[in-house]
Amino acid sequence: MNTASQAEHRNLIGGEWTAGIDIAENRNPANTDEVVGLYARGSKAQAAEAIAAARHSFPGWAASGPQARHDLLKTVSDRILERRKELGELLAREEGKTIAESIGEVTRAGQIFDFFAGECLRQTGDILDSVRPGVEVFIQREPVGVIGIITPWNFPIAIPAWKVAPALAYGNCVVLKPADLVPGSAWALAEIIKDAGAPAGVFNLVMGRGSEVGDELVNNPGIDAISFTGSVQTGARIGAACMQHGKKVQLEMGGKNPLVVLDDADLGTAVECAVNGAFYSTGQRCTASSRLIVEMGIHGRFVDALGERTKSLVVGDPLDSETQIGPVVDQRQLDSNLEYVQVGKDEGAELVCGGDRLERNRPGYFMQPALFAGTSNTMRINREEIFGPVATVIEVGDYDEALSVANDTEFGLSAGICTTDLGRATHFRRNAQAGMVMVNLPTAGVDYHVPFGGRKGSSYGPREQGSYAREFFTTVKTTYVKG
Repeated sequence: MNTASQAEHRNLIGGEWTAGIDIAENRNPANTDEVVGLYARGSKAQAAEAIAAARHSFPGWAASGPQARHDLLKTVSDRILERRKELGELLAREEGKTIAESIGEVTRAGQIFDFFAGECLRQTGDILDSVRPGVEVFIQREPVGVIGIITPWNFPIAIPAWKVAPALAYGNCVVLKPADLVPGSAWALAEIIKDAGAPAGVFNLVMGRGSEVGDELVNNPGIDAISFTGSVQTGARIGAACMQHGKKVQLEMGGKNPLVVLDDADLGTAVECAVNGAFYSTGQRCTASSRLIVEMGIHGRFVDALGERTKSLVVGDPLDSETQIGPVVDQRQLDSNLEYVQVGKDEGAELVCGGDRLERNRPGYFMQPALFAGTSNTMRINREEIFGPVATVIEVGDYDEALSVANDTEFGLSAGICTTDLGRATHFRRNAQAGMVMVNLPTAGVDYHVPFGGRKGSSYGPREQGSYAREFFTTVKTTYVKG
């Protein structure tokens, strides 16, 4: 263990680094003998202190003006991008993404802060004539207040960035609770925000368990809104509690995303879309292509080609440039993945390849990506989100059946289609019951300047990212003035 990993990384409350009530070891899922760092765990009381600090700082930050907010966010962006390799290595070590994916995620976080630095200056509003003579109507947006942000482990810097940046840009104060499993990237982001000159209390970081810190954020009356990304079960509880307390709430939850492959699709394009969507980031993406819905004319060739491509994927140390698939994030997730592989077998699905735990020259949570064929949409492996490198193939007779199967799910985050038929692509784009649709592209992988979100059980509340983020992080005021 090096000196850096032995130092306690503390919570940031009211501008001060504050020791927690406990310390958690952040371990490398590719080498569980390695402690990435020691991170404070906060209590309900410390979360309440952070909320109070944010409430105290809110009037000043809300009135700070667009230039001050722009300058802070632009500085944060520049410093993230300057440190992208260092932060990418940290992310790879704590979460398990390949180094290329990790540096890409850090880069995206920097780009998000840069975009919202610009949003500080791209203000919108309306002045209208009233239906009453001599009266003018002013419509403007104001910050909501203090935002509680609860983020997951699978994108440990990008998701905090795409929530924190708009919150600050529109004049809100923030209390961030990152996933207890991967606090390192969020702590590094907090350090950058503090050192960039954020006034004390404007941004607060309280690491710890959801039952302590998360519960306080949801139930404390000092929080005006909650933005959450995580599981469906937790999201449902948070949504119900926010409704009870009158808090604004934004929920991003699960997905069981379809990728439709039609007979006329380019086979190489379809296979690469499936591999990227289903297995990259070790399948640990809410936008992953977990259901591959394939028309019967191309089915056999697609399964054969995808099976060979899946077998060729290199699973190993995420810091090795040759690695294509890193480890699963922890033992609990690995156990869940392997259990679903057994469920698929028990349901009668054909395991084309993979599905085994892999041993490497160090202790880690490595798994060979699994591909099932001969599945039906009623099987558990096609109904429940697995959140690992497991994909299933469902054979269908024609396009109409493919669309029906694609929409037959409680989720509606992302959907994709591989086809060379513009008419079918257009019909699918208009009729897929998903918040995001990809044509000849993986279902996972989105831009930072456009809205992100889904339908049905996948999302609740306004969209995230891009200019659409203002719908959640601001409130509308209408003023009538008689001259």
